[in-house]
Amino acid sequence: MMLKLSFMRTRAFAATAVGLVLIAGGAVAQQAAPNIMQPIEWDKRRLEQLDRNVRRLERALTQRNAAGEPVLVEPDPEVVTLQSQFGLMNQRLGDLEATVRRINGDNERLTFQLDEAQRDSAALRARLLDAEARIEKLETAAELNAPIEANSPTGDAIRDLAAAVSLMSSDRPRGARALETVVATWPDTPQAREANSRLGDIRVSSNDKAGAVPFYAAALKDWPRIGWAADTTLKLADALFATDRKTQGCAALGEFTRRYAPAASDPQKARAAQMKTANGCS
Repeated sequence: MMLKLSFMRTRAFAATAVGLVLIAGGAVAQQAAPNIMQPIEWDKRRLEQLDRNVRRLERALTQRNAAGEPVLVEPDPEVVTLQSQFGLMNQRLGDLEATVRRINGDNERLTFQLDEAQRDSAALRARLLDAEARIEKLETAAELNAPIEANSPTGDAIRDLAAAVSLMSSDRPRGARALETVVATWPDTPQAREANSRLGDIRVSSNDKAGAVPFYAAALKDWPRIGWAADTTLKLADALFATDRKTQGCAALGEFTRRYAPAASDPQKARAAQMKTANGCS
């Protein structure tokens, strides 16, 4: 009778137990092994003893086989169970590793997509800000270029002029438009005259003395007796001289001498005299 020998041996694995050995022909060689496995604390001494026992069994099995006596060595059921559990754990570990790799791959794709989304968002934000700036610029241009219409925000010429002057300090283009609105809303008033004088100053500050002349002239219509009139007359004369209108410039200085010189300040008188000499006014 041929015997298929199935024997699992290990010297390093502390959980190995020796199974029941059956020897045909009535001889039984059995290495002591408890039927009920009790928890054992494996230290160096126990492992060495286990190794010696395993070697004895190997020699006994070799001798029986050499004598032609069939031998059956049955594996320990607990070892088989333990092997099965290890196999299951290995399988689960493999599944877990595959899951982790898949999650890492998904994370990499999501990170790449997030980076792309952030770049697209930054580009769209830049375009939006640019579009908003262009729209605001167009709206401002449309507002500033619209026809001037009579409109009183406060219902009073003095307060309207004060509001326009205040606006000049924070928003010059809109302040200038507010001054023009004062002129359109309150014509033939001292506030309209002062607004024209200030509009002339705006043109001079922009190096447009030719454009300042009509505003100064409108402010000085009928030569008003008001505090700013003397200085505005000198500004009108200077703008006329700068635009090659000597006769009109000298006439403006003559009006200054007749109407405003008696109450003018010394610097204003000195300036008038300097312009007369420089431009050959009699």
